[in-house]
Amino acid sequence: MSVPSGAKRDGVYTMAVASRLTGMHPQTLRKYERLGLLTPTRQGGNQRLYSVADVERLHRIRYLVEVRGLNIAGVAVTLAVSDRLDAAGPDATRAELKQAMDDVSEMSNRPLPLAPD
Repeated sequence: MSVPSGAKRDGVYTMAVASRLTGMHPQTLRKYERLGLLTPTRQGGNQRLYSVADVERLHRIRYLVEVRGLNIAGVAVTLAVSDRLDAAGPDATRAELKQAMDDVSEMSNRPLPLAPD
């Protein structure tokens, strides 16, 4: 069963549920948010709500770290490339793809925000 694309962005899972679904500790989810790797929605009381797309992204991050052996900087660059190419779309022209790659190249030269201990 596929999830409608609009529903993929709606926050539906609490941090506890997202943690269980991904096998990641809640503190790891907070760290990834601080580093800008994902942005869960917030509800009243500032409770984080993770969407289906957020959970999919967390699975991807886990794969990149645990299977591919990337560090956080590598994960950030990989996700930036993927996000930028997704934004360009499947019908992007050669010039649009070149611009997307130039954008990612510039992003990869920026430092990551430091995660407080």
